Amino acid sequence: METIQQVSQESSVAAPTFEQLQQVTTGNSKQIMFKRVKGGLFIVIGYLLSPLCWWNDLIFNLPIAYFFGYICSFLSPKLLIPCSIIGYWLSNIVGILLMQVGAGNIFQNKPQEHSLKKELLTGFVSSTVYTLVILALMQFKILDAPALF
Repeated sequence: METIQQVSQESSVAAPTFEQLQQVTTGNSKQIMFKRVKGGLFIVIGYLLSPLCWWNDLIFNLPIAYFFGYICSFLSPKLLIPCSIIGYWLSNIVGILLMQVGAGNIFQNKPQEHSLKKELLTGFVSSTVYTLVILALMQFKILDAPALF
């Protein structure tokens, strides 16, 4: 009789109760929901900063680029235009990176280790390739941009 009680006590210790499983599931669902909301916010902000959004330049990217160039112009007034161009390019890269991180938060169900170096390199390469493709399309007259030139 004692062994039966001992086995039932051990099994109750080893196997979690329904309430414990429900608490763990509720905690996980809250974390998953927070992760997805955060990912959605990253995608929206990234889209607004990225070159995929056609109207964002006047409202977001150019003021950010001008501010970056203005800060750099304290070092030398000649840096205003070059640093504004660099700031514009960086704001587009940040937008693509935010979209990439947000999509990872939304669509990855299993938590994975994130390598910041790998994500930055991937985002940098993808945004550079995107820029080069757009420049090639403009060079071969597939895309027309008379307002820019």
